[in-house]
Amino acid sequence: MLNQETLDRLWNFEDPALSEARFRAAAADPAYDADECAELQTQVGRAIGLQGRYEEADALLDAIDGDEPTVAVRVLLERGRLLNSSGHAEMAVPLFEQAAELSDHLGEEFLAVDALHMLAIADAAHTETWTRSALEYASTVRDDRTRRWLVALHNNLGWTLHDAGRCTEAMVEFQLAEQWAERIGTPRQQELAREAIRTC
Repeated sequence: MLNQETLDRLWNFEDPALSEARFRAAAADPAYDADECAELQTQVGRAIGLQGRYEEADALLDAIDGDEPTVAVRVLLERGRLLNSSGHAEMAVPLFEQAAELSDHLGEEFLAVDALHMLAIADAAHTETWTRSALEYASTVRDDRTRRWLVALHNNLGWTLHDAGRCTEAMVEFQLAEQWAERIGTPRQQELAREAIRTC
C-alpha cells in the first residue's frame, strides 16, 4: 500500500482541481498495483468532493473495489467527508467511527487519527472528547508524519476552547501546537500556531 508521504506529494489542498488531475494521472500509472490505484482513486474522490461535486465523488467511491482493508478505511473516510461537507454530518459520524475502529485494528495509525479528527468535526456535541481521544492516540505513535497531527489537533482544541470562552485553557493548547509545530510541523503550521497565540 502507499505511504502517506506519497499522497502528501500529490496533494495541494489549496487547489483541489490540480490535486484531482495529479491523482488521476497517478492512478493511471502502471507502476502502481491494483490496490494502490484504488487507494489513489479514493483521493480523486476527495479532491472532487472538495470542489463541491458531491454526487460525482459519491459515484466514484461506489466504483472502488474496497476488498483491501486499507482501501476500505479510505473509502469510509472519504464517504464520511462527503457527507459532512454536503451538510449531513450526522450521517458521517458512524462512517468515521467505523474508519477509526478498522484502521486501529489494522495498525494504520495515520488513518486512525484522521478518523478521530473527522469525528471531532462531524460530531459537534462531542468535539472536545473526540479531539482529546485523537491527541491521546497520536501521542503514542513513533512515526513523525502521524505525530504531526498533534499540531492540528492542539490547534483545533484551542479554538474549540477559545470559542467557548475558556481562553486560559485555549492558550495552553495553542502553545502546545506551537511546540509540536517547531519540532515536526510544516512552516505553514508554525505560522498558524504563532497567529493563534497572538489572537488568543
